[in-house]
Amino acid sequence: MSLGSAPVIGLTGGIGSGKSTVAEAFRERGAGIVDTDQIAHALTCPGQPALQLIAAAFGRGVLDEGGNLDRATLRQQVFADPDARRRLETILHPRIRAQALQEVSVATEPYVLLVVPLLVEGSGYPDQLRRILVVDVPEEVQVQRVHSRSGLDPEQIRAIMASQASRGRRLASADDVIDNAGGQDALERQVEALHQRYLTLGETS
Repeated sequence: MSLGSAPVIGLTGGIGSGKSTVAEAFRERGAGIVDTDQIAHALTCPGQPALQLIAAAFGRGVLDEGGNLDRATLRQQVFADPDARRRLETILHPRIRAQALQEVSVATEPYVLLVVPLLVEGSGYPDQLRRILVVDVPEEVQVQRVHSRSGLDPEQIRAIMASQASRGRRLASADDVIDNAGGQDALERQVEALHQRYLTLGETS
């Protein structure tokens, strides 16, 4: 599939790094945003084939009384079981990838951020990504932010972090880095500088 004429930047970062906040700051400046987490949620709504396949693979216990996906229950099933995780990925990843690339291919913005939490871990996205942007914060900040928003125990958060690429590995893969440990003003300055740089990518496509 052609990715269209807009340059595509892969945006990634660890849990609690603030990927959505960063993506929104770029959106406000006119960037296209394709968020694979949002696609995953849409694909697992009631009535969607992927949800039916997940229920068949993992049991009706992963659905709540309303027939919605109980994400916490499913997470518990797959987190510590590599085989279960692979089954889930087999169901979801091809569908997420196809939808994401379809959205990228019809984008009309000057450039597109493809938001992929596990981009560094080997998400199978194409080599046509022009750059990789990593949103970075210290690990302690990750723990604090995730605990504040979700109430998860710090040990659980660290276990999730351990299942992702290390901070060092993400930074080694980066063409660009946003330090999101500071305040909104500092973030906006970094986004603006990268926005101006990304606008020039289309001129050399």
